[in-house]
Amino acid sequence: MRVNRIYRWPSPKAVLAVIIAAVCSFSDAFAQGDAMLTHYWAVPTYYNPAAVGETDYLRLRGGSRLQWVGIEKAPKSFLAAADLPFKFADRKWGAGIVAQQESMGLYRNLTINLQLGYKFKLLKGELTLALQGGYLNEQFKGSEVYIPDDDDFHEPDDEAIPTRDVAGSAFDFGIGAYYRRGGSWLGVSLLHANNPTVTFTADGKGSDGIAGGIASGDMEKKFEFTASRVLYFTAGSNIKVKNTLLEVIPSMLVRTDFTFTDIELTGRLRYNRMFSAGIGYRYKDAVSFMLGAEFKSVFFGYSYDYNLNDIAKASSGSHEIFAGYSIKLDFSEKNRFKHKSIRIL
Repeated sequence: MRVNRIYRWPSPKAVLAVIIAAVCSFSDAFAQGDAMLTHYWAVPTYYNPAAVGETDYLRLRGGSRLQWVGIEKAPKSFLAAADLPFKFADRKWGAGIVAQQESMGLYRNLTINLQLGYKFKLLKGELTLALQGGYLNEQFKGSEVYIPDDDDFHEPDDEAIPTRDVAGSAFDFGIGAYYRRGGSWLGVSLLHANNPTVTFTADGKGSDGIAGGIASGDMEKKFEFTASRVLYFTAGSNIKVKNTLLEVIPSMLVRTDFTFTDIELTGRLRYNRMFSAGIGYRYKDAVSFMLGAEFKSVFFGYSYDYNLNDIAKASSGSHEIFAGYSIKLDFSEKNRFKHKSIRIL
C-alpha cells in the first residue's frame, strides 16, 4: 500500500478518506502487506527469508509500529519473527517463521510465512538461498465505509467499494539470497513472487470460503486484491573503531515494485555491544531517531519518525518498539543433548 505518497492531504479526515479510497482501489496497492519498518535491521527475515539462521542462536523478535499518531485509523503493524540454524545431512540450514498483522483505515491483513534456507561457503563468506511460503489473509470493513461529501474521487454509492465486510485468503510465496562475510552483509529478495490474488466472490465468501456478507445489491460484483511483487535489497556492516569499544553500523533498505521505489538509510553507533543510538532517513518521507539496549540475550529498541511532508501537520510522528531474546545453540559433537533448557528471566 503506497500510503506514504498521500502527503498532499494535510487534514486527518482527508487523509483517512484517501486511505479508504486507495484500499478500495485494489489494483493500485503497493506491497499492501509489507510495512516499511525503521527497525528493518533488527528483523532481517521479515524482508528476506534467506536471513534465517545467520547466527548460532535461536532468535525471537517482536514489536509494533504505530504510524502517523494523531490521525484516526492510521496504519498499525504488529510483527513476530523467530529463526534458528540447524544441521541436516551434514549440511547447514536455517529455518524461520514470520507473522504480521496490519490495520490501515478499514483494511486489515494477516500474513504468516514459513522459511527454509540452505547455506554454503562462498568467497570466504557464507551464502544462503531460501524459500518462504505461507498464508495471506485480507479483510475490508465495508460496513464502516464513510465517504466525505467533498471527496472528489468516490461517490457515496461507488460500485468499486464493498458495502459489507469482506474477507479472503491466498497462498503467498517468496525467495531470497543473503551473503555474509565477516561483519558485512547484503541480501536480495522477491516477496509476493507469485503475485497472489485474493478474490471476494459475489455470494459474500472470499477465496477461502469465509463469509463476507455482501449486500444483495452487490450480487453481480466481484472484489479482488492483488499483492504486487516487491524486490528488496539490504546491505550493512559492523565497523569497529580501533582502540575503542565503539562500532559504527551503517545499513540500508531499498524496495521497489518496479513502479515506485523506497530507500531507507540508517547509521547507528553501538557501545560495548550494549547500548546503541542512531539516525535514519527515508527518502522524501521521514527522519528517524533510534535507541537500543542489549543485555546478555535480551534486546530492546525504540524509534521515532518525524515526517518531512504535510502529514506532519496532522500527526505527531510515528513510533516503533521492538524487543527480542536469543538462545545460544550448540551443535558440537561433544554436546550430547544438542541444546539446553534456559530459563527466561
